[in-house]
Amino acid sequence: MNSLTTAFKFLNLLGGFATVGALLAMAFLLINKNGFLTTSGEKLRSLLRISAVLWVAGAFGTIIFTLAQILGTTLSDAFDVTVIRSFITQISLGKYLAFQAIMAVVVLIFSFSARKIESLIILMALSIAGLVAPVFESHSASSGSHSLVIGSLVIHVIALSLWVGGVIALASLSANDRPVAVPRFSQLALWAAIAVVISGAVNAWTRLNFVGAWNSSYGFIVLGKILATVSLVFIGYLHRKNLGNKSSINWVGFAKIITVEALIMVITVLMGTWLTGSASPDRPGTQDFNLALSIVGTETPPPPTLARVLFSYEPNALMIGILALMVALYVKGVVVLTKRGDKWPVGRTVAFALGISAVDFATSGGLGLYAQFSFSYHMMSHMVLGMIAPIGLVLGAPMTLALRTLPQGRNSDERGVRGSLLAALHSKLGVIYTNPLVALAIFDGSLFALYFTDLFALLMQSHIGHLFMSLHFLAAGFLFFFIIIGVDPNPRRVHHLVQIVILFAAMSIHAFFSVALMSTTTLIDNGFYASLQTPWLGDPLVDQKLGGSIGWAMGEIPILIALVATFINWMRDDSREAKRIDRNTARQAAMGQPDELANYNQYLQELSKRDRKEP
Repeated sequence: MNSLTTAFKFLNLLGGFATVGALLAMAFLLINKNGFLTTSGEKLRSLLRISAVLWVAGAFGTIIFTLAQILGTTLSDAFDVTVIRSFITQISLGKYLAFQAIMAVVVLIFSFSARKIESLIILMALSIAGLVAPVFESHSASSGSHSLVIGSLVIHVIALSLWVGGVIALASLSANDRPVAVPRFSQLALWAAIAVVISGAVNAWTRLNFVGAWNSSYGFIVLGKILATVSLVFIGYLHRKNLGNKSSINWVGFAKIITVEALIMVITVLMGTWLTGSASPDRPGTQDFNLALSIVGTETPPPPTLARVLFSYEPNALMIGILALMVALYVKGVVVLTKRGDKWPVGRTVAFALGISAVDFATSGGLGLYAQFSFSYHMMSHMVLGMIAPIGLVLGAPMTLALRTLPQGRNSDERGVRGSLLAALHSKLGVIYTNPLVALAIFDGSLFALYFTDLFALLMQSHIGHLFMSLHFLAAGFLFFFIIIGVDPNPRRVHHLVQIVILFAAMSIHAFFSVALMSTTTLIDNGFYASLQTPWLGDPLVDQKLGGSIGWAMGEIPILIALVATFINWMRDDSREAKRIDRNTARQAAMGQPDELANYNQYLQELSKRDRKEP
């Protein structure tokens, strides 16, 4: 039974990786025509369909065999409809596996008809989401350093899907298409390889006993996976070295190396699949079981003080990975501009860095740590993520930097990465989201939808729920302040007076929310914080009302700052418009042409003369 379970998990992963790789090649690596697939992209559709079929088979097989393994029953008993329904609707692991199977089916259905690049990108995102979903309920979720272990595993799977899937797609390309796709994939493969090595090392360090683990089969498989990864990185180095001189590339030999690389990757995935189904040797220093560790994934911290909040650090690997990627892309953009001879304002870089630091403090820093044990600290983290950090990110103008540095199409017909970003900004969905009323509804309306329904208590129960809330707070704040004080190009021009009205509305709605939260008489988390039995927390209801007052105070100040900034921008725009009119008038006068006022006076005189001529 264990071998069959491992076999279906391997088929699940390999099919998912190949699906991601096919979508990656069709959407980004091969040349498109005005945002649609060309003949080269259509050639990969057969690979996409076969990969999706294998993924669907592996996903459903994983559900059945995992259920049989958990129950310790025969395979026929696991096929019972009532048992399967209970597993995928009531057990967390079953829910995640069912979500993965649904994503595989969705991708398979649309693999027959998707031709637009945007559709392929969406399918690739759904594929990656399906691949990483079961990771949140892996056997590491109940151990210490929960956020570090789970986050590093998620990054590991995403990077592997892009790297392994991309190599499989390259091996499937024709001799004419491979020279077009390889240079672009080489850039992505470098980033993916770095992510695979770092995330794998962090995960192994967190879970393994490095003194005694290497005497076990688990340790030997880890060692074999490390050697395979090193060999793959070396092969990637040879690829990049050969690509330096395109005129001397032996594409026949290159194809052979790609095939060998794909085989090594398949073996590596097989070893990784075996590891996911095996218990790792305990790492020294693993904490004894306690209630907080079993629920949150970390031990209860000592009573909060200013020093502990400022200097404590519980790394959330997934958020750190997201922030590291954002910083790397931003720095790369600045470097590209500098090499081109253009200057990028230092103030924007500083603002972006401060915004990134604020996000890290609210998720992995002391504020993020204590937010898991106290609602008042959770509200502080919420305000930092939704009110303070977005201001720095918006003032950093990341989209402007991206539009100035992203690669354009490789010919006149290809949209390119930059063109795809522009198309997304000016799409119907982009225009809808940049409507000030829609942004306000997301920014403030989501507060009531989250905290005054059962959604908050539900999201607090899982790591993915915490991640969703953090990303939502950040995205909602970024969208709101992008419309109000953003310096990036906006597909919808919003007048300053409208911005001021929206800010006053946001301030009023936020104050009403805070007062309503302070007036509650029941716990909105359904007793989640009380269940942790934190000794220094005190009355959870008092802490909840304190969170409401903190949200009011921390929410109003950033909005007031944005209000002042909007007034300043309005005056600056009026000043620039007046100077423009003055320059236009002076230019017309220098050319002997009357200015606008003179033209208007002359028009009035002509009307007066016409009136006098009439009887």
